[in-house]
Amino acid sequence: MKILVMGAGAVGAYFGARLRAAGEDVVLCARGENLRAIRERGLDITSIRGDLRIDVTATDAPRDFAPYDLILFCVKTYDTEAAADAISGCLAPGGAILTLQNGVENEQKHTAIFGREAVMGGNARVGVEMVAPGKIVHLSTGHIDFGELDGRETDRTRKVADVFRRAGILGQISADILTARWDKLVWNGAVNTVATLTRRRVGEILDDPEGLTLLRTLMQEIVNVARAEGANISGDRIDAYIAHSQKNLRALKTSTQQDLERGKPLEYEALSGAVVRAARRHGISVPAVETVYALLRLLDGAPKPRT
Repeated sequence: MKILVMGAGAVGAYFGARLRAAGEDVVLCARGENLRAIRERGLDITSIRGDLRIDVTATDAPRDFAPYDLILFCVKTYDTEAAADAISGCLAPGGAILTLQNGVENEQKHTAIFGREAVMGGNARVGVEMVAPGKIVHLSTGHIDFGELDGRETDRTRKVADVFRRAGILGQISADILTARWDKLVWNGAVNTVATLTRRRVGEILDDPEGLTLLRTLMQEIVNVARAEGANISGDRIDAYIAHSQKNLRALKTSTQQDLERGKPLEYEALSGAVVRAARRHGISVPAVETVYALLRLLDGAPKPRT
């Protein structure tokens, strides 16, 4: 399968490397020093699943290698429109654009641009950190949950699942992508945001009683909004996420914290703003999420360190 990874940061590069190692025809779209490093030295992955060093095609002009059967859309949410323009006309007939971005508003943006039939939704379930250009450390999990927007299991879905299975990155095929996307935001909108604001790894927050209480409060507010939006979030989901994080994610430095340290813009609109907007539509009080949203916006407006 011809696959474009649109946005070869830590998440995109990790999945691109696994797909290339499985024999797929992969193109990574990257920028700057990361692009130069991948072109010159390939990708260097230090992983709990086994280390990997692999050469892979990299470009900043994805049209040069089009068309693609699958586009993994991994850019930051604030880059969605620019990245969508860069891949306009790049999808092969019957192909799919699979968004693996943070938040719950991306599918609507993509369908408005590309049409509903071209888009699938998904979650990247992976703990990774880019420690240097072209160098990724993989700490936890490592799979993709995805599905058609209408919940059908199509020939296209099965083909993509087969590719992911061969690469060892298949999670679940979801018949309810709305629930899947909100489910991830329950964790992301709490742990990712608090880790960024406190500049702490996940385990440090979990070990602090007030920090843990704050995570639970944020998660519950997000669950309340998710259910109002129609997502089927189970009553034990918060406990399950806390237990999983305690066991598997203690050493993780979240993606938004990594962005902060590199002086990049923060995805506060995807992580917190989307919850606030949905809460207001339903008249639901989310004071903890609103506080985190305001703090992240202020933090994002602070002077950036030089890179």
